[in-house]
Amino acid sequence: MSEKNTTIDMEFDGEQFKQADMDKYSKDYSEENFFGKVKSAIKKAGAGIIYKALQLFYVTQNPNCPMRIKAGIFAALGYFISPLDMLPDFTPIIGYTDDAAAIAAAVTLAHIYIDDTVKEKAKDTLQKIFGKKILNEIEK
Repeated sequence: MSEKNTTIDMEFDGEQFKQADMDKYSKDYSEENFFGKVKSAIKKAGAGIIYKALQLFYVTQNPNCPMRIKAGIFAALGYFISPLDMLPDFTPIIGYTDDAAAIAAAVTLAHIYIDDTVKEKAKDTLQKIFGKKILNEIEK
């Protein structure tokens, strides 16, 4: 698996994200902006991060998911969408490291809502946007 796809599993410093004021990024979130970022970031962010971001998107569609968890997800996805965050996305090699950590934190927050249905929806969306070969780049 490529290094880009494993950054989602990296350890992150929760204090670092508290200092980043993640709540301000929730206003950057919209479905249109999210899918625009998904399409434009696949090569630099990697399929693994995009797959996890899509899982989070589908968790927000679950009516049983509490609003506090959705708020955390929207903040993380807004952070992912924002090109200017702690490490700007256009920074070579490390530009998506902080985004991966934000996604990882939200996945941890929402893990009980990431079931097989959510995973399948995320895979289906990946395949529809990028083709069947992209599924080979994510962990099974």
